[in-house]
Amino acid sequence: MLNEEICRLREKLNDSILNEPDYNITYQISVELDQLIAEYYSTEMKLTTQEKQKKHQKEKNLVAKN
Repeated sequence: MLNEEICRLREKLNDSILNEPDYNITYQISVELDQLIAEYYSTEMKLTTQEKQKKHQKEKNLVAKN
């Protein structure tokens, strides 16, 4: 979902850079895109951290059983 929105805004930004005479509009799109990208990476970091924690817990449980 975020990937799709990021792609959509990238296209909109590229179009704005090429065709929009008002820099403020291009700037606003750029800010929105930056926020989405930050949200995407924040979500990915949380998922990666959770996956690492689960893996570590599984390894810890295996060691405890042996």
